[in-house]
Amino acid sequence: MTPYLWLGTAILLGVAGQLVLKAGAESSGEGLAQFLSPWTICGFGIYFLSALTYIVAIKKIPVSLAYPSVSISYGLLAILAHVLWREPLTWQHWAGIALISSGIFVMFRA
Repeated sequence: MTPYLWLGTAILLGVAGQLVLKAGAESSGEGLAQFLSPWTICGFGIYFLSALTYIVAIKKIPVSLAYPSVSISYGLLAILAHVLWREPLTWQHWAGIALISSGIFVMFRA
């Protein structure tokens, strides 16, 4: 795989990990039970895989480019949270997503 595919995989796994953690938070009890939930444990595992793929990516991609690229996950997560849990997605959210996307676009064009 190319380094950019590794980076994309890391970003998508990070989003998936966050979604699984949210599902775990909503489906479990309070306190220790929340941390021992299979959803939470799975979410942490996905985050770990995300970190591994990110490490592979930054072997070839400058971290000054790779790390800011991870911010694209904010927009993906906002959209998916809206679809899955009906979380708000206002014009301000869309404006923020557009600004983040524009910034990433500019970084890759430089």
